[in-house]
Amino acid sequence: MTLAIVTFTLALLAVITPAPAFAAEGLDGAKLSVLWALPFVGILLCIATGPVFYPHVWEHHYAKFTAVLAALVVIPLLLTTDVHTVTMTLAHTAFLEYMPFILLLLALFTVAGGIYLEGNMHDSVFTNTVLLAVGAVMASIVGTTGAAMILIRPLIRANDDRRHNAHVVVFFIFLVANIGGALSPLGDPPLFIGFLKGVDFFWTTVHLWQETLFVGGIVLAVFMAVDLYCHRLDRIHGHPKDPTPDSPLKLHGKINLLLIAVIIAAILMSAQWKPGIAFTVAGAELQLQDLARDVIFVLVTIWSLAMTRKEDREANGFSWGPIREVAILFAGIFICIVPVMAMLQAGAQGPFAALIGLVTNADGGNNAAAYFWLAGGLSSFLDNAPTYLVFFQLAGGDPQVLMAAKAATLAAISSGAVYMGANTYIGNAPNFMVYAIARQAGVKMPSFFGYMVWSALVLIPTFVLATYVFFRP
Repeated sequence: MTLAIVTFTLALLAVITPAPAFAAEGLDGAKLSVLWALPFVGILLCIATGPVFYPHVWEHHYAKFTAVLAALVVIPLLLTTDVHTVTMTLAHTAFLEYMPFILLLLALFTVAGGIYLEGNMHDSVFTNTVLLAVGAVMASIVGTTGAAMILIRPLIRANDDRRHNAHVVVFFIFLVANIGGALSPLGDPPLFIGFLKGVDFFWTTVHLWQETLFVGGIVLAVFMAVDLYCHRLDRIHGHPKDPTPDSPLKLHGKINLLLIAVIIAAILMSAQWKPGIAFTVAGAELQLQDLARDVIFVLVTIWSLAMTRKEDREANGFSWGPIREVAILFAGIFICIVPVMAMLQAGAQGPFAALIGLVTNADGGNNAAAYFWLAGGLSSFLDNAPTYLVFFQLAGGDPQVLMAAKAATLAAISSGAVYMGANTYIGNAPNFMVYAIARQAGVKMPSFFGYMVWSALVLIPTFVLATYVFFRP
């Protein structure tokens, strides 16, 4: 709790500012102290360090950490402005950003958890490469978490008769848990946040397929070379006895494939259907098409639970723990990011003017390479969804401009946030889940820093090449 206490002490200083926190029309970021960002920094650091450095404390008390840090934003806001403005700001965040975000994750998590691939495959370079390639494609359809949870156990079973198999899981994290999710808002949480902000559903598909094919292709080619070498080592030292008997592949929970199509249809419907009907709740305007989409997410979740056999979910190791933790943590993140977004919105007049200078060329245009590496670098150690949101706002926050005149900037932010989540175990939620499942299955996974050696040797050079090809000035 030391980090939370330090953050609390510093955040209280943010209240002692001579200028009012809010202008008449809402939060005035130009008049805020940079200290208002400390709770946001604090919650991201807790998420990054908790599961690795103090897992016992984190597992039992992450909700308390979140509540304290969120209170460090809400209480100072109440002390510096009227209740109506605070209520309206938080309602907008809750109903228009947090609710659709978490309901989509809930639906995808539940649906993917009902798809179980039974059976055992013989390991080979070809088999492993195909599994990684298929998983990377699946990641943009069922999400990186969904694809990872569906395929990680079959991949481990296929390689459980090898002495050298940790690299297979490492590259699985690279490709399936991260890089493959770059082609749709379903793939990775930051891209769905972009969709909620107004980015077209198929924008990333159209504008990032070349980057994703380039990066994913290089990483997959490196994997083939490494796996071929490790297979030769296995032949030299001998294979252990295969603990998993051969059995044909069989896909269970097929109804969930239909439900994925329903989720996609609901998202497209909310983007295309504009009936012009809205409801105002606590100052937040809720559009009918968005409410309908969110209701469909809930119905899909219920339908998946009702139509999927309990045995299939148990075989997948399905539990509500991960989505419960995500729901609580992101509630805190969305609250803590409110003053940060206001300060970024203030642009050069706000406290983050220096950050704007880092991503701006001498001629005043955006530096796509800087956006790629800054968004990616932070996403390597902090949650990539709020990181994406910060740089989206830093780039202007207007989706129409970012999709057109500043398309290179949006591509850099999107790809950096998604791809570089693979740089560490804590860069993206499924990374650590895959790591835990593999260790439980007996795979000798590299340590936190050992994994970073892999990413430094494989991913960083690939990202440098991608920068030269796609994002250089």
